[in-house]
Amino acid sequence: MNNSFLSMASIVDFDPLNPSVPATKVEITVSCRNLLDRDTFSKSDPICVLYTQAMGNREWREFGRTEVIDNTLNPDFVRKFILDYFFEERQNLRFDLYDVDSKSANLSKHDFLGQAHCTLGEIVGSLGSRLEKPLGGIPGKKCGTIIVKAEELNNCRESVMMQFCGNKLDKKDFFGKSDPFLVFYRSNEDGTTIKIEVYDWDRDGSHDFIGEFSTSYRELSRGQSQFNVYEVVNPKKKGKKKKYLNSGTVTLLSFLVDTEVTFLDYIKGGTQINFTVAIDFTASNGNPAQPTSLHYMSPYQLNAYAMALKAVGEIIQDYDSDKMFPALGFGAKLPPDGRVSHEFALNGNPQNPYCAGIDGVMEAYYQSLKSVQLYGPTNFSPVINHVARYAASVKDGSQYFVLLIITDGVISDMAQTKESIVNASCLPMSIIIVGVGPAEFDAMVELDGDEVRISSRGRYAERDIVQFVPFRDYIDRTGNHILSMARLAKDVLAEIPDQFLSYMRTRGIKPSPAPPPYTPPGQPIQTQI
Repeated sequence: MNNSFLSMASIVDFDPLNPSVPATKVEITVSCRNLLDRDTFSKSDPICVLYTQAMGNREWREFGRTEVIDNTLNPDFVRKFILDYFFEERQNLRFDLYDVDSKSANLSKHDFLGQAHCTLGEIVGSLGSRLEKPLGGIPGKKCGTIIVKAEELNNCRESVMMQFCGNKLDKKDFFGKSDPFLVFYRSNEDGTTIKIEVYDWDRDGSHDFIGEFSTSYRELSRGQSQFNVYEVVNPKKKGKKKKYLNSGTVTLLSFLVDTEVTFLDYIKGGTQINFTVAIDFTASNGNPAQPTSLHYMSPYQLNAYAMALKAVGEIIQDYDSDKMFPALGFGAKLPPDGRVSHEFALNGNPQNPYCAGIDGVMEAYYQSLKSVQLYGPTNFSPVINHVARYAASVKDGSQYFVLLIITDGVISDMAQTKESIVNASCLPMSIIIVGVGPAEFDAMVELDGDEVRISSRGRYAERDIVQFVPFRDYIDRTGNHILSMARLAKDVLAEIPDQFLSYMRTRGIKPSPAPPPYTPPGQPIQTQI
């Protein structure tokens, strides 16, 4: 009896009780140059301490410490920090440097050498995932430089496709031949031995054991050969029957290794994420001068538009090297003639709508509220088409575009917007829609496409590129706006890496190679450990 069957095997741990995908882990390496010299008769003995913040909490907690390196102002620390990486979270980090003067674990007993703040996104989003920043924290003193490098840990990266065939396997079914399948076990920690059990599948789940054999990853990796023909042995039968030889054989026909690329591989290779924001200036938001308006600028707290913009923008800006962001508005009457526009520059310059950083976008938003008249209707398609024009000109994987639309109400150009989204689904872009205020957002759920893929005039979107959320679902009841913004960003940005990868994979675009490791100029620096 001949049987052929395919097996997909990943060289990973499988835990059936925990099917959720683990966060990517990133290894952080720290070096410093030109630290302060706090010792009288020798150079400083530096240590680096890493602090992190919980989501929505400004409290710093110590995460870990490097080793101490004696007598150097230019340490290259050996001990690494391993962090879980989430694209959708703002992961604030603080690096403190101390000159160690005793064996005390109490940092107040040692001399402070300076500190640096950054986000994990800043590090991985920098060229070659290498970030260099000046150390500060001591007024009037130059504290030197910190160099932080991130490396994605390469767990779970290789998948193997193997094809086997069975020959003369024991017949287990009364009325027919067996329906064999294989179960793989890693027998020891280093993965050198692999045990494979062969079963006959039964509909009721009471699968019949045919036999087993052992091999190794090294043996399997040879592919089809005389070494990869295995006798399937049933230990119970072997113990009972003297003339028992085997319960058939299993032969490896092919062995193909595929290395899975990740979102961070593209970022490390230089792919830029371009962020554009489009803000709803329709009259349904209410008079900006009144506290009831969704655009009201309170001296005490951000309005919902500003919170949504800041929450999403402060995370995405880490992946854009020039930090220049187009900021658009729609649904307003513009000075001087009062014409209605659904695609205007918040900074008042249609030839150059770019703003410097998220703070620049916020300032342009506040200034435009003073100069334009809120009007209507609520049209999305012009701003979607605006970003799509740019995305259509860069399809080589070097850039990916994210459009954030913040709106308060019911969409007026639904048919045109669906057409624009279907057209944009084949481009390197994603759309985030945040609904603010109390309105019903039923139409936005349709645009999201999670339940039913969006279509227009009989054409379906090539992939899901829209994520919609109502901001009210994320507002913290205790009034913690930091937590509200963190929750919002986590949810709306969570789908971006997968949307990004789906575009790259369907187009066959591989990550560009990472730039070569940085070599500091001048003489190699000796450090003692």
